[in-house]
Amino acid sequence: FAGLPIGNIVDAQGRTGALDYRIKPVCSNCSFLGPAFTVDAGPRDNLAAWMALEHVQPGDVLIIATGEYEASSVVGDIFAGMAKNAGVAGIVTDGVVRDREGLEKVGIPVFALGISSNSPQKNGPGTVGLPIVVGGVAVAPGDVVAADQDGVVVVGQQRLSVVAEALASVLKKEAAMEAQVESGKTAPD
Repeated sequence: FAGLPIGNIVDAQGRTGALDYRIKPVCSNCSFLGPAFTVDAGPRDNLAAWMALEHVQPGDVLIIATGEYEASSVVGDIFAGMAKNAGVAGIVTDGVVRDREGLEKVGIPVFALGISSNSPQKNGPGTVGLPIVVGGVAVAPGDVVAADQDGVVVVGQQRLSVVAEALASVLKKEAAMEAQVESGKTAPD
């Protein structure tokens, strides 16, 4: 899946698996691929997210559920910097984040519903490493998460081989259609 447009990955798994369209990159660096490390922070809290930093492995993608809470951020540039230091490949949340300029400087891809300068609490409860739902998609620890400027897609571990096999067909079809465009066609064969 590395380096492929997420649209192709979505097509390979039955045209599904992309997170809600509102979850967008908040920095210019927006591509990543890695296994999901799931966090349910709940609304207006990030205690579980901070706890997750003690357990992530290099290459993991932090997926943080907030229940689409938008009144306060779930993470900011300090969190992102520590996540980068831990080797995290990207951060995705169905909530909002803060410190856009600092996030840009940190250089780790961050996807969120938006930006809010309001700070979260650190009271809990929350969970780390359990299945969650983010952006309308169920995500389990270890699922493959890929992102690019178009958004984020999740491929469940149990479907990896099936999706990889279908992806070969999708890429072949896509290449044929791109060749038709290049040759000047105005409608597909």
